[in-house]
Amino acid sequence: MSSNGTVEMDQELARRLLLEGAILIFLDVPSGTEFGIDMKHWNTGEKFKGVKMIPPGIHYVHYSATNSQGDAGPRVGFIHNFQKSELVVKRWDKDAEDISDKEIEEEEKNQIKLNILNLDRFLGPYPFDVWKKWKSLTNKVTENVVSTIIPTSGYIRSALELLPCDTDRTSTGSTAATQSVKRRSRTAEEKEEELLPQLKPSPGTELRFSQFPECNYPEGATPAEITRHSLDSSYVLEMILSKYDSASDLIGELQFAFVCFLVGHSLEAFEHWKKLVGTLCSCDSAVSKHRELFYDTLTTLETQLEEIPEDFLVDIVTSNNFIYHSLRELFRTLQESDTLDHRLKLRAKRLAENLTARFGWDFTHLEEEDSDEAPVVVKT
Repeated sequence: MSSNGTVEMDQELARRLLLEGAILIFLDVPSGTEFGIDMKHWNTGEKFKGVKMIPPGIHYVHYSATNSQGDAGPRVGFIHNFQKSELVVKRWDKDAEDISDKEIEEEEKNQIKLNILNLDRFLGPYPFDVWKKWKSLTNKVTENVVSTIIPTSGYIRSALELLPCDTDRTSTGSTAATQSVKRRSRTAEEKEEELLPQLKPSPGTELRFSQFPECNYPEGATPAEITRHSLDSSYVLEMILSKYDSASDLIGELQFAFVCFLVGHSLEAFEHWKKLVGTLCSCDSAVSKHRELFYDTLTTLETQLEEIPEDFLVDIVTSNNFIYHSLRELFRTLQESDTLDHRLKLRAKRLAENLTARFGWDFTHLEEEDSDEAPVVVKT
């Protein structure tokens, strides 16, 4: 396969991964298929049989079928936690233009193991120029996070197969949302949305991200409390955290959603990532309670924003840069707090400076409320 980047690694690492690196064998892949692992992809050649020297850990394997003109179809991928010296074998199904859903029998796997030295020249090395970046993007993604979110089919698809909803039976969340809308006057957008066909993802294909509570305030809240919760998302955050064993798993979900978009081209994942960012950045009382969570949030966002063009952060309808306004709100909360330690405030200051250097965003005068949709750009 022809790489779109330079692979460099020291000899000691090369020797170690020759012994401990995992191997992915991908049989019967048509020449020209777009294939990748983590943040690199290639078009396969006739002799392609897979990837070797894969560092142990969680990796994202992805591929796209191509037509006779070389145009790639929707991207499909799966997450696998590769173990030391593990051999993973997959086979291409020509008719389905996808990975075969038939399990590779142990006898065939054993034959491949015995013949692995002869297969070596048909295996491309893992692209080590992206390994450090990949680790920083996924350092909180655990096997538990993956198993919780991954579709039951085991595959992440950039283009979901949609089916019409049963008009008499909708999901609990949809029903509750509909009833909530009926209790108040509908907007023009909501009226237009009702005219659109009601569709749902084909069973087993949907990413199972954390569900946000139907209301952003607890049952029985007073009008004053409802107002407070509308300005502070801490209640929503606590509801999401209650589903996880550790707060760091929420950072794992934030990272998982991002790589599903960045690598897997999933718009579903991108929308969830934006929703998580918006929730985290609009918390107030939760910040002092979950200081390590917010420190990790700032670190994660800094890493992620290095990989995404500014255009993706702007709403195409409103021209609103949601990440700028979200971060400005969080920075304001951190600046105004008298109870937070210096470490968290310094972390926020460094992120603000880096974003100003990269995008020209102005994070001064945080005490002033935002009035414009577009980011304020520093004048040089």
